[in-house]
Formats: sequence, C-alpha cells, structure tokens
Amino acid sequence: VPSLSDPSLPPSGVSCSGCGAELQCGDGGAPGFVPTERYRSLLSEGPAGLRGAVCQRCWALAHHGSALRLRLPPDEHRRVVSAALRRPPRHGRGPLLLYVLDVMELPDPVLPQLPALLGPDVPAAGVLVVGNKVDLLPADCRGHLGRLRQRVAAACARAGLRGAGLVDIRLVSAKTGYGMEGLVSRLQRSWKCAGDVYLLGATNSGKSTLFNTLLRSDYCKSRAPDVIDRATVSPWPGTTLNLLKFPIINPTCDRIFRRQERLKEEATKTEDQLSSEEKKYINQLRKQGYLVGEVGRTFQQQKSSAEIDFDPDMLSYSMDEDPRDPPKRFEEREEFTYNEVKDARWCFDTPGIVKEDCVLNLLTEKEVKLVLPSHAIVPRTFILKPGMVLFLAALGRIDYLEGEKPTWFSVLASNLLPVHVTTLSNADTIYEKHAAQEFLKVPMGGEERMKEFPPLVPQDITLKGIGTTEAVADIKLSSAGWVAVTAHTEEELLLRAYTPKGTALVVREPPLLPYISTIRGARIPGTPAYRTKKPPSFVENIRTTGSR
Repeated sequence: VPSLSDPSLPPSGVSCSGCGAELQCGDGGAPGFVPTERYRSLLSEGPAGLRGAVCQRCWALAHHGSALRLRLPPDEHRRVVSAALRRPPRHGRGPLLLYVLDVMELPDPVLPQLPALLGPDVPAAGVLVVGNKVDLLPADCRGHLGRLRQRVAAACARAGLRGAGLVDIRLVSAKTGYGMEGLVSRLQRSWKCAGDVYLLGATNSGKSTLFNTLLRSDYCKSRAPDVIDRATVSPWPGTTLNLLKFPIINPTCDRIFRRQERLKEEATKTEDQLSSEEKKYINQLRKQGYLVGEVGRTFQQQKSSAEIDFDPDMLSYSMDEDPRDPPKRFEEREEFTYNEVKDARWCFDTPGIVKEDCVLNLLTEKEVKLVLPSHAIVPRTFILKPGMVLFLAALGRIDYLEGEKPTWFSVLASNLLPVHVTTLSNADTIYEKHAAQEFLKVPMGGEERMKEFPPLVPQDITLKGIGTTEAVADIKLSSAGWVAVTAHTEEELLLRAYTPKGTALVVREPPLLPYISTIRGARIPGTPAYRTKKPPSFVENIRTTGSR
C-alpha cells in the first residue's frame, strides 16, 4: 500500500476550498492534508488541478459527517484570527466585525475575550452582533424574540461592548434563513461597501453556515457563488481553519432599489402562490426550525441545490481505494478577472474560537452530532418532589434535595438526548450501570469509554421561586443543554447539579425562556412527565391565508 503522506513534497500554496487551509501531503495530522497519490495527480494537471480541490478532512465532513483529528491547539486558532484583524486597514477604513453567537449559549463564553483579541491596535470600525440559531428555540410567550435580543444586549454590555462600538444586534437563523434578508439590508444600508467584513465567533456558533448563506445572498457579488466553493458546514468544533472570503457587492442606489422591489413583491405572496419546489423547501425547513425565512437573489438566478458542492470522486483517501481521475470539467473552473476584484471589499470567515470548559471538547464526532440540536427543540417538562433526580443523558444531573412543594423542571436540549428521572437512592447506581450504554446514550462506548471520561462533579445551588408559571433560573449543563426551574412563589430550593469535571456549569438568571414550563401537554398518569407540545412554526415574508 503506498504511503498516504510524503514530507518530501512541498505545500501547494493553494487553499482548500472547504476550510481555507493550505493543501499539502506532508503531514496527515495537519490541516489541508491530501493523500500523496491524489496530491500528485492534482499537481500533474498544472495550476488548475488543485484549484477547487478539498482536503481529506473536508471531504470526510461533507460526505460522512466525520471529522479527522487535527493537531491545532486553541492558541493557533487565536493567532490566526488576531493576525488577520491586525492587517493594515485597506481602503482607509478598519474592518467591520460580524460577531456570531449561539443564543442558546448565552452568556457567550467567548464574547468577553473579544476586547483582548482585538487589542488597542486593531482599527475595527465597530462590531455587529448576530444572535444565531433562534429557529431552534420554542416561543414561550408573545415577544420572546424581543426578550432574547435584550439578553444578547446585556451579554454585550457585560463584555464591554456598548455605545458607538456596538453597531447593532440582529437575531437570525443562518440555517433556515430567518432574519437573513434583514441582516443583508442592515449591512448594505449602514456599512455599504466601506471596508472589509470579518465573521468572528466561538466554535459551533454557526459562523460557516452564516458565511454560506451570505454567499448565496445579495450581499455577495453576483458571480461569486459560481466561483467560490462554500465553507464546510459541520457540527465539529473549529471547522474553518484559515480565512475563506467572498467579494461584497457594492450596494448602488439602483441595486438597492431593485432589491427592495424584489422583497416587496415576495412579501405579497401567499403560500398558495409558491411553486411546488418552494413549498417543499419551506416545509422541510419548518420541520427543522420554529422560524423560517427564504434568502433570495435579486441579481442572479439562484441554484436550486442547497447541498455542499463537493464531488466524492474528487478525493479518495481510504487505504484500499485507488484515487480516481477528476472529470475534465473541473479543469475549466471559472475565475474572477483582475478588474472584478482589484477594488473589492471582502467578507472573511475566520476559524472558530475554541470554547474552554466545554463538554463538546470531551466528545467524539458521533456524540457531538447527538448533543448539538439540529432540529427545533421540543421542551420536556417534569414535576419533581424533593429526593428526586433528573439525568440529561450521562452529561448532566440535577438532584432536588430540599423544598416544601413539587417543582417543575423543563429540559431544553437536543431531542435525541434522553432524560431520565429517578430517586436519590437509585441515582448513583443508575449512572454507574448505564453511563456509556444505550439507556443514557451519551457518552457511548461502554466501560472502556468511561475509563477516560471525566467523573461528574457537583455544585450546590439555592433558588427562590417566583411563581408557578415563570422559571426563576436556568441550570446550564455546559453545552449539553439546560433545565429551567419553575417553583412556587417564595419557595426555597436546594439543588445539586453535576457536569463532567472540567466543564462549565452556569446558573443563568434571568432564564432565557421564563414561561417555558407552560408549553406542555397533560400530565402522563403515574409518571413525573408531561406530554410534550410543539409550538407552530412561523415563516417570515409570506402572507398567511389563515391560521395554521
């Protein structure tokens, strides 16, 4: 079997079109690796051969959802981002920073690091904060998005982001398109084409998905989506390894007018007037999120395919598989002309900043896929008496130790993670017997896996209830999810919460969705559980023909 790596061949000087890392075949554990045979084959085709190729890691992510382990320490991520931000300003204007945060992760653990990352010598023109993944959260009452925006604003203020430095806060779903047309309009209205834009954020905040959605929107030069391959979208932390970019369209008066006309026309449509393909697409998004929006293009027909454009035959990397010659069509790739980009302003995607103390750092890629919610979260509410215990998989545990009355515990986590309620006297036995087994699901891998997995460590929490319909606090079990606690007025509770050693347990006051315990069905007889209830989804920019 030929060797997969060959350190004697120099790096290519060409970036992977999936992650931006330099393509190379010298080190299988480093970013940008392509197996030697494939690398040689691409080199033999001349300069066009490597352009548009993807590294082994991106190929695996796109086709198998599996990430290959890379030796890239957190400091290296920060170094790349920091160096990019310290580039001399182009066009006489510092860059606009588009900071992407996952609203479920509030208080965002990386936001406080932003001032240090920028430093006094970064000539940034301002920060626009994008609260992403709002589609995954159920509405607990009217106006829940306004409240979420206030929570993001409070997190920004605590991190020292306020006043002129904070351009705006927008709530979006990069995945379902909700709020994205509004974000594009805001960028074009205020920032126009004044300077470059950098996307920043923690790993798994949805940064690469946002980059891909902007690439297919009116924010990007009309020919760019055909020339630039999209960033690899994956739940694995730290996917984008170097700087990917696309050219920003100049929002001239004529273009703004044409765009507004398109948006007005779309807003008059009812669902019945949509094509069968559009209906199918929207219904698919409805299953995934509570908030849905379509992202269109004014200046060019959008491709109907929303899939990552990687050809599986372009890269062969398994030990027993021969590399195949790429189809000839890849040799004639479209390129930008010099005139198209000589004065271009660019939108850059940057590597995700790794969250310290995060449970995802302990998990395998298969486990990460179960833990990170990919569909609208359905709240699960339980009523517990003192002496009862709630498990969220084997990643979190809450003991109700002291209190006078029953209390409601509402779990907001991936629908794929099991929740189990037991008694205090049985809890330790259940964990020892079922951790890493199917019953608790994550982690997985049996006794061997648990030998290396950190033990659960406790933290005592005291809370005072504020009423039977409003939660007093969220107990956030690192990035595995959270539990909203709703108790009788003035009821004093003593809880003991556990997360794996080395991961952050946060008591979030006020809670993110205070009225979430009311989003439930009838009590299931003989159990502490209530039937679940999924609120309806909402599609923006489409007139409703009646209540859904």
